Amino acid sequence: MGRLTTHVLDTAAGAPAHGLRIELWRLAGHDEHLKTEVTNDDGRVDGALLEGGDFTVGTYELRFHAGDYLRANGTALADPAFLDVIPIRFGIADAGAHYHVPLLLSPYGYSTYRGS
Repeated sequence: MGRLTTHVLDTAAGAPAHGLRIELWRLAGHDEHLKTEVTNDDGRVDGALLEGGDFTVGTYELRFHAGDYLRANGTALADPAFLDVIPIRFGIADAGAHYHVPLLLSPYGYSTYRGS
């Protein structure tokens, strides 16, 4: 059974990103908001973002609210911030696979990859 998970690490702080809001969207002719989650103390959300019958082939987007997270943790950001909402658009081609989309975050850069 396929599922979608994520994990956010604050590379500037050298710690998991606790309290970062993440939106999940399905993109299929129109944007459909599926859910909003907030990362826990480990920088993860409790459970899978998507699984079971809801986990289908298609194009999705995770929107990481990095600016709000960084400000809440005392990072001084310009107005507007260089990074605010970070959208990561990706495709799910195999509804039976595990897709893990981690985010490595700092105030002026980020990276992602398909993890395991």
